[in-house]
Amino acid sequence: MTGTVLLASAAGVAALMVVTWLISVAIRDVSIVDIVWGLGFVVVAVTSLAVGDAPGARRTLLAVLVGLWGVRLAAYLAWRNLGHGEDRRYQKMRRHHGPWFWLISLGTVFALQGLLMLVVSLPVSLSAAADGPVSLGPLAVLGVLLWLVGVVFEAGGDLQLARFKADPANEGQVMDRGFWRYTRHPNYFGDFCVWWGIFLVAAETGPGRWGVLGPVVMTIFLLKVSGVAMLERDIGRRRPKYADYIERTSAFFPRPPKRAASDGASS
Repeated sequence: MTGTVLLASAAGVAALMVVTWLISVAIRDVSIVDIVWGLGFVVVAVTSLAVGDAPGARRTLLAVLVGLWGVRLAAYLAWRNLGHGEDRRYQKMRRHHGPWFWLISLGTVFALQGLLMLVVSLPVSLSAAADGPVSLGPLAVLGVLLWLVGVVFEAGGDLQLARFKADPANEGQVMDRGFWRYTRHPNYFGDFCVWWGIFLVAAETGPGRWGVLGPVVMTIFLLKVSGVAMLERDIGRRRPKYADYIERTSAFFPRPPKRAASDGASS
């Protein structure tokens, strides 16, 4: 049954990414893959719920947790990105690969992200085919609480940043209010909490514990690949005060901001 769930999930994600790729070719905008990112996990969760034969309470809970997170993220990114043209990351790739980018993007963007969806969502798909406790235990409760913390940080951080950018007076300024006062990336920290929380819910089943690979991979990407590291690579050139922000604010895990040296000297 595990193989059936994995194959069904892979088929669903593949179909979603191929359709999205075809649309991106037609409109010449690869950025739409970002909107579909959250929906790919929803496909896995719904497929696991429908195909899996593990006790229904856990499958339903995981489908709800992933569904709420994925739909919210997709809706937010659609509202933020649509109508603003292709993201500069993909514009750079388009210039580099030239006229063949439309085909190359199928592998380097869409297939790669589809594969990542399947890996990160392993706790969901593996636990859907697992013999395990029928009732939800304390680990699942802890997982839901961690998921909730993640959603609050991610959705709250997105809302705070959107309001900040909507004020013309903040053009070129650094967002350092709300959650952004305690971490430079509350949305990425939120993702981290969401997927470790989902893993904890799944980990009450034997096979679900092997899904630890999912949140580990997500954490690596958030910290070292496409999250914090990529965003901060050139942001200092676009935000002159960002260096000061880095000095006083945690990159990832929330903590009270450090006091500036000048504050310490004057106290």
